[in-house]
Amino acid sequence: MTPRFDAIGLVVSDMAASVTFYRRLGFAFPQGSESEPHAEAELPGGLRLLLDTEETVRSFHAGWQPPTGGSRAGLALRCADPGEVDTVYEELVAAGYHGELKPWDAFWGQRYATVQDPDGNGVDLFAPLAAGPTE
Repeated sequence: MTPRFDAIGLVVSDMAASVTFYRRLGFAFPQGSESEPHAEAELPGGLRLLLDTEETVRSFHAGWQPPTGGSRAGLALRCADPGEVDTVYEELVAAGYHGELKPWDAFWGQRYATVQDPDGNGVDLFAPLAAGPTE
């Protein structure tokens, strides 16, 4: 028996705020998800992003508490090109989301930035930097 990776789950404090944030990034949550205790968006390749409210998690794990001292999970979203990293970052910050790392050209060859979702989880935006001229 070999378990198969199927989903990424996040616990959220405010379902409506989280669904709104992830929809801005292209995640297709069904209409009405904002008011549900559990929501799912299908990802390319058959994976899913799962959101559960804190109350939902406590309904089956009474002692659960949110982590303190920073998030322990993050998502990384590949953008089409370096310019899209900048554009998406600026749009999210202008919409009121916290920009953790402004876009920069990382030494590992990517345009890279981080925005926090409504619960403080880092969402990395990245794209390979254009190759320089060949000699």
